[in-house]
Amino acid sequence: MDERTHTNCIAFAGARCIAAGDLAEVALKAKEAIDRGREPILLFDAVTSEPIDLDFRSTPADLLKRLARAAGPMSVPVGPEQDAPRGPGRPKLGVVAREVTLLPRHWEWLSGQPGGASVALRKLVEQARRDNDGRDRIRRAQESAYRFMSAMAGDRAGFEEAARALFAGDRARFDRLVKPWPTDIRDHARKLAAVALGPVAQGAGAVR
Repeated sequence: MDERTHTNCIAFAGARCIAAGDLAEVALKAKEAIDRGREPILLFDAVTSEPIDLDFRSTPADLLKRLARAAGPMSVPVGPEQDAPRGPGRPKLGVVAREVTLLPRHWEWLSGQPGGASVALRKLVEQARRDNDGRDRIRRAQESAYRFMSAMAGDRAGFEEAARALFAGDRARFDRLVKPWPTDIRDHARKLAAVALGPVAQGAGAVR
């Protein structure tokens, strides 16, 4: 059972979107649909499209209580740098210790940098994050859209071609291929893929 604490999610009953937004609200809508027993219900994280698995074998009140417990205070792993006594004025950075494996020449270069290896590594990571931000956003959008499409449209006509268009950044082809899909599935797939497909061309609207 995966009782998540996400607050932004979306639920589908068959091909219809039945709720989107706060997890508690969406979970209650999903339970109502499950209790009616008419169609399979799927919940997704609205950003990553990871499936959200909840235990609906209870009353609505019990479901909300479990979600509230799951959303309680989270513990943060403590590393050696957090445990060490801090000198006057030294800020608590929330550093978590992890093992890093490098070649001797890498360690030699890092140790010669101002502030030592830890400071140099943090600067390198931050610079890489800034440099790759655009590519990372596109990759995350592709992964999320593909994850959702696979779950909700994997057996529909045009799925494989639409997936290729998604990863190729071909908006026109993607929109054309998903157009025949059920409206809610099509629209959410387009929303998730928007960053990966780039801006709409001037004067060109989305294919309806």
